[in-house]
Amino acid sequence: MDGLDTLKARYLGAIASAADEAGLEDVRVAALGKKGEISLKMRDLGQMDPAGRQAAGALLNALKDEIDAALRAKKTALGDAALDERLKSEWLDVTLPGRPRRPGTVHPVSQVMEELTAIFADMGFSVAEGPQVESDWYNFDALNIPPEHPSRQEHDTFFMHRDPGDDRPPHVLRTHTSPVQIRAMMQEGAPIRVIAPGRVYRMDMDQTHTPMFHQAEGLAIDRDISMANLKWTLEEFCRAYFEVPSVELRFRASHFPFTEPSAEVDIRYSIVGGQLRIGEGDRWMEILGSGMVHPKVLAAAGVDPDQWQGFAFGMGIDRLAMLKYGIPDLRAFFESDLRWLRHYGFSPLDVPDLAGGLSL
Repeated sequence: MDGLDTLKARYLGAIASAADEAGLEDVRVAALGKKGEISLKMRDLGQMDPAGRQAAGALLNALKDEIDAALRAKKTALGDAALDERLKSEWLDVTLPGRPRRPGTVHPVSQVMEELTAIFADMGFSVAEGPQVESDWYNFDALNIPPEHPSRQEHDTFFMHRDPGDDRPPHVLRTHTSPVQIRAMMQEGAPIRVIAPGRVYRMDMDQTHTPMFHQAEGLAIDRDISMANLKWTLEEFCRAYFEVPSVELRFRASHFPFTEPSAEVDIRYSIVGGQLRIGEGDRWMEILGSGMVHPKVLAAAGVDPDQWQGFAFGMGIDRLAMLKYGIPDLRAFFESDLRWLRHYGFSPLDVPDLAGGLSL
C-alpha cells in the first residue's frame, strides 16, 4: 500500500504542531475518526486479495497505533503545560496571615439544652435520646393516652403516610419526648434518672406556636420517691437555671394521662423597669407540667408498679430560653437571621458549667 510513509509524516507533524487540545482533536478526527484517512484505508482492505490484505493490514495497524500513541503523548504534554500556566498564575502565599473571620455562635436553644444537661447531671440525671419518628404505641399507648384523646387526632398530630392496605402500626412525628422515657425504662429498668431533650412536633401554627419546637422531660424512678422529691428537684433546677438565690414554685392540680397525681407548676416573678425578675414579686407564670408516673406507664415499660414509683416532668426549651435571655418573639428562633444569632448567640468556648456559671 503506497503513501503510508507520507501519511505518517504528515499526521505526526500535525500532532507536533497542535497548539491546544481542540486542534489536537481535529487532527485525531481527520486521521482516526469514522471518516478519517486511516479509517477509510482500513475499509479498503476488504477489496484486496488475501495475501495483499494481510500485508497491508499489518502496515495500517502499525500506523494507527503510532498515530494514536503520538496523540496521547501530545494530549498529556498539553495538559501538563496548561497546569504549569495555572500554577504560575494561581499562586497563594501560605505565610500570609489569615483573613479575619467573625467566630460562629451557639444558638440559644442549643445553649439552654447544654445548661439543662449541666444542671441535671449535677443531680445524677443522664441524658437519654430516641427517634423523632415514633410508633403509635410508644407515643400514645405506652403513655396511657386513650384512643379517643384529642392528641391522637390529625388536627393535633403529624401522622406518617401509609399506603392503602398497609397493616403496620401507624407512626407519627413524636408529639413529646415522653416516648424516650419509655424506651429508657425498657432498656435500663429501675432505678433510673434521665432527662430527654429534643425536637417535638405538633399541629400548632400561629404567632405563639410553631409546628416544631423543643422539649426537655425528666424521669426519676426508685422505691421511695414522692412529690416532695419532685418539688425539691424543680426548685433546685429553677434556682440554678435562672441563676437566682431562691425561687418559689406553686403546684396546681391538673391532669395528664401519664401521671397521677398531676400538677402544673408556676413560678413567682415580677416585671421591674421592663425586665423580668424570677423569684420575687406578686405574679405567677406557668413554666412546666409534672406529676407522679402513672402505674400503667410503669407496667407498659416493664417496671413493676408495686415495687417502684417515681416522678416525671416536661418543659419547653424555647420558652425557657425566651424567659431567661429576654427573647421577645418565638418565630425568630427559626428564621436563621445572622444578626439575631450574633446578638443572642453564645461563644462556642463558653461551655455551661455550674461552678463557673451557666451563661457567662
